[in-house]
Amino acid sequence: MVDIELLRYLEGYLTQHRLQRFNEVLLHRTKHFTVATEDVFQLHNTSAVMRSCDVFGIQELSIIEEQNTKHIDREIAMGSQKWVDINRFQSAKDCIRHMKNEGYQIVATTPHKNDCTLDEFDYTKKSCFFFGRETEGLSQEVRDVSDCFLKIPMVGFTESLNISVSAAIILQYVTHKLRLSQIDWQMTPEEINEKKLDWIKKTIRSYDQIVARYLSTN
Repeated sequence: MVDIELLRYLEGYLTQHRLQRFNEVLLHRTKHFTVATEDVFQLHNTSAVMRSCDVFGIQELSIIEEQNTKHIDREIAMGSQKWVDINRFQSAKDCIRHMKNEGYQIVATTPHKNDCTLDEFDYTKKSCFFFGRETEGLSQEVRDVSDCFLKIPMVGFTESLNISVSAAIILQYVTHKLRLSQIDWQMTPEEINEKKLDWIKKTIRSYDQIVARYLSTN
């Protein structure tokens, strides 16, 4: 549990603009939706997906690295790596188990005989959107356990989109619908305080010394 007095003390080291920005962004953050990428090969794709998560208020991104282990491209992520939480898994099985334990339905973003389009998708359900490799797409392992298959309608000759483009389109749509609803989609007050403390730690120079000084006088 966050020490509220310490949090308020640390807020004093932020500019008024930065503190206001933290508060505004946190009001739009959600864990109702989350994203998982499966063995994405191109570094810029994972980084771009992370950027979309930040832009559309998705707090957590899970990266499955059975075959491909990558670091985030800071230039493409545009700083979003500081604000979005990354969870790394060594197998799709581990990631799926974690998501189901957290109450998420598994949404495979790929065409299927039982798929639905964006306008048909039930955004009221807590969902993890799985995006697959650039060439092969999602593994059969993910497809076999998916609760829902989601596709983006296309009317041109090209039958696929880049993974980062697909993620941006889907996240923009579902988060927009979510914010227009009466669903309790925001993070809890405790989650907000924990995340604000984390962001402050990443923002303030000499954070450890400042906290040590506070603790020595309180």
